[in-house]
Amino acid sequence: MTGASGMLGRATAQALLAGGDEVTVLQRRPAGLPCREVLGDVADPAAVARAVRGQDAVLHLAAKVDVTGPWSDYARANIEGTRTVVAACRTAGVARLVHVSSPSVAHAGAALTGAGADPADPARARGHYSRSKAVAEREALAADSAALAVLAVRPHLVWGPGDPQLVERIVARARAGRLPVVGTGGALVDTTYVDNAAAALVAAVHACGPVHGEALVVSNGEPRPVGEVIARLCRAAGVPEPTRSVPLPAAWLAGAVCEAAWAVTRRSTTPPLTRFLAGQLGTAHWFDQRRTRAALGWRPQVSLAEGFARLAEDYAAR
Repeated sequence: MTGASGMLGRATAQALLAGGDEVTVLQRRPAGLPCREVLGDVADPAAVARAVRGQDAVLHLAAKVDVTGPWSDYARANIEGTRTVVAACRTAGVARLVHVSSPSVAHAGAALTGAGADPADPARARGHYSRSKAVAEREALAADSAALAVLAVRPHLVWGPGDPQLVERIVARARAGRLPVVGTGGALVDTTYVDNAAAALVAAVHACGPVHGEALVVSNGEPRPVGEVIARLCRAAGVPEPTRSVPLPAAWLAGAVCEAAWAVTRRSTTPPLTRFLAGQLGTAHWFDQRRTRAALGWRPQVSLAEGFARLAEDYAAR
């Protein structure tokens, strides 16, 4: 598998190992996992070839996940990386490939309520990350064949203890008093606790073959108002909950201004707000899970309530 140094990748590798699978991981830095490690870049054909040699299945998680930086960085990691993995699987005779994608590949900004896994659309996806992942998913699924079964899985807003993306960014802004509620905070959103996402990916590895050639969205299946989700994350971390709100159009405009300023000044840090983030915080997005659960034989085992409790315990222990 690729991408084992991230939160979800590490949890998935540990779940595979706990289930008795032999695991090889490919990443740029040692992950410290009790399995075979191959160090290298996912866009390096030689490194990927070493990693996939002799494998029954490949789980491809590695990606550039951010909101800043030039297109070339996303294209290399997400598109070229996926092409390299697909080519290596074909050369090595790997029978199964699970490509980890994102619901954002089919999200043009409108509210999603009980949506399915619509086709990835690079032309309408917003931002370098989403567009590059849309291209990557389409190319991965195009490789589906009798010799190589390909399944795309789109985990939605994965979070948990140690999460540097969603949780830590929200907590840092709340601690600094720079976390407003976008709109009324009533837009329904679904998220995925990390253990559930990892279990879904393990299930996908084993289901791939009979299930192939399609994309599946994974979530907890517990839509909640976004204001409630943010408040519970803040309470778990012991930081103040947001007390002010910003209308969605104003937040979207502020996000556009921030993006432009970061691009002009070539900052490497993450802007406090982007158009994509404004949409995520102010627009409903939750998904129908029936096809995913039937195809994978999987159901989330950790409820949101238990996830928030585990997050609180983690912060209290730090």
